[in-house]
Amino acid sequence: MAITNYRFAKQRSLHRLQGRIWLSVSLSAALSGTALPGTAQTLDSGFEDSIPGLNATIPEVLTTTRLRQPKTRVPGSTTVIAGDLIRDLGIRSLYEVFRLVPGMVVNFVGSHQPVVTYHGTVHYEQRRMQVLVDGRTAHRATLSDMDWETMPVPLELIERIEVARGPNSAAYGINAFLGTINIITRDPADSANLETTVTSGSRGYLRTFASTGNADSSYDWRLSFEKRKFDGFDYQIDDDERFPFNDGHDINSFIYDSRLTFTPGTNLELQGGVVDGTKYQDKDKSGELNPLDHPDIDVRDYYLQSKLNHSFSSEHFIHLQASVENFDRRQEYAISFPDSTVECLRNNTPLYEYTYTAGGRERRCFISQGGPDAFAVVDADSEDTRIELEAQDTLIVSDSLKLVSGAGFRKDIFRSETYFNGRGNNYQSRLFGNLEYSPWQWVTFNAGGNWERTSTTGDSYFSPRAAANFVVNNNHALRFVFSQAVRTPDGFEQSPDWGYTLRNVRPAIYSDLEGRRVTIEDAAQETGILTLSNDLEEETITSHEISYFGQFPLDQALFSLEVRGFRDELRDMISGVIQLKEWTLENNVAVDQKGFEVEASLDFPGTLLRASYGYLDQETWYSGAPILESDGTVNENEQRYMTELLERMSVRHSGSLAVIQDLPAGFKWSGAFYWADEFNTRFERFDTRLVKQIFQPRYTAEIALSMQHYLNREPELSSDNNIEDHNQFFVEAGIRF
Repeated sequence: MAITNYRFAKQRSLHRLQGRIWLSVSLSAALSGTALPGTAQTLDSGFEDSIPGLNATIPEVLTTTRLRQPKTRVPGSTTVIAGDLIRDLGIRSLYEVFRLVPGMVVNFVGSHQPVVTYHGTVHYEQRRMQVLVDGRTAHRATLSDMDWETMPVPLELIERIEVARGPNSAAYGINAFLGTINIITRDPADSANLETTVTSGSRGYLRTFASTGNADSSYDWRLSFEKRKFDGFDYQIDDDERFPFNDGHDINSFIYDSRLTFTPGTNLELQGGVVDGTKYQDKDKSGELNPLDHPDIDVRDYYLQSKLNHSFSSEHFIHLQASVENFDRRQEYAISFPDSTVECLRNNTPLYEYTYTAGGRERRCFISQGGPDAFAVVDADSEDTRIELEAQDTLIVSDSLKLVSGAGFRKDIFRSETYFNGRGNNYQSRLFGNLEYSPWQWVTFNAGGNWERTSTTGDSYFSPRAAANFVVNNNHALRFVFSQAVRTPDGFEQSPDWGYTLRNVRPAIYSDLEGRRVTIEDAAQETGILTLSNDLEEETITSHEISYFGQFPLDQALFSLEVRGFRDELRDMISGVIQLKEWTLENNVAVDQKGFEVEASLDFPGTLLRASYGYLDQETWYSGAPILESDGTVNENEQRYMTELLERMSVRHSGSLAVIQDLPAGFKWSGAFYWADEFNTRFERFDTRLVKQIFQPRYTAEIALSMQHYLNREPELSSDNNIEDHNQFFVEAGIRF
């Protein structure tokens, strides 16, 4: 949906016209993600966009402070990626988009679980980036994790994505620890009539999209459907042998977007969506207690959102937003275990505890004593609900003084016998604001902050930000930014009660285990190192940024350059292992990091060149209480392991290069190169796409062929992330009436 926290700058009749001529403009996307005026992707909100030969206005963003600001006035570096750019480059999945962002990397863990991170510090759990979809928080409520594969965001509906790089808790609270991703979808007024796209390709990739809608003076609506199916990696390796990898997904989503207009200054946005399908999990990568079959996850999610926008005048406007989001995961599977495991459970002997002998060590609870094996059924079902309310007020006192302020409340409800042994909830409440002051044309000051209280720790926190922007000739700005942020532990980190209840236990001689709950204490590898009783505290970051943005109008082109230098101090970082047999989470790692990032684009009529690069110098060390061996000596290997867990997704060099070129006869070509080093191996991939556009009075259509070529044939991050054919091909066709 369009951003509507300020008065509309364009007439609605223009949007209805734009919805009919979305492919009739042949210019390429401009400025690394600003949309084209006069196309269906133009923002309802009247953002300024730059097209060579037409104008040279400065691109505007909203995400960083919640105020609409040109890049020369915004207090920090913000990457803008237009929906046109995503589609022109042939990007296949939402998470792949973020390879275009300086300093961000994408990889996979477990059973093809995508991980997106900025400056690392994550592995399985992606808890330090705030992700929004049309202002709605997108991460799971109690686990604070992102499930990119099931997000109901079709690529065709993306208007633009803004990524605020650097701590942004001053605007969005605790989860915006390292930055904010804001996904803005197309306005329903730009999506009238019928549109459909089908894409098929390598590794069982299939994506089908269809939408229909209507626009009139008082009611705009759009109904969309998307199916995403993918087989994941081709194989995994165990003892140098190849085995099939059950790690794909089959996801369906239905999405409804609408706007009711009551008066020229008042409207109500209504959105809703349903997601169902299956995330395929490999039994060697997912599921506890030795699954017999693949523990696939059934997905049953939904969300509802409403947003009331009201303008008192062109200088004063508010919005009131309410949303409910429900994440429902069902995972039931059969397990087996030997008779020795039964005896250990009866005797309360930890299952994964090692017994040391002269010949080494062994887990005796899994060595059969000659009796029959036991079988049972367990589940890892979970359901959590987020209820979120927000009120925001924007006041433009003058061209030199602007203020945004507001309040929010969030309630997280979790229900899981496996992870919480029942039901519970957490609360968050917050106040936020940002003041922009430009006493002279050549300087802008921003000061903002967020006060927040959360029940997970029972404490309150304040995250401030202050910045000074020095502007030269309106096209260049040098920014000095100071910010602090916190991240509090989520409900599962702080208060886990993890265990699997045995049901349908057989044979009958083991019936006494029916209903027995196998907890972390029952399974622990080393009970002495468990940290379940420890209360976790907040993580903190102090960040300093010096950045430059410049726009250079040329005779027949427009060159844009943004450079960010940063120095961050991260303290009391939560690290450790989250497994049934080993729970060692603590505030025990400190990180100092510095580096720089570059983003540039050169835009000619019909040609776009784009580049991004990130350099990260990261130093981590163990800062927690000493981890001791049984003899009282310090276990330096375990302490080093705590730091390595936060470094697995940190890369020193990463970047992208992209070209989009209009060709004669309605053809368009694009090519992109992505790389990131310091996983187990270097990630390098070249993508190319050739599309034929067909323009007719009653419809427009596209037929495209894409290829992904993996230059490095070694798997990165995990030895199980293997692709049989390093040339991946895709065919797509779309039509719009």
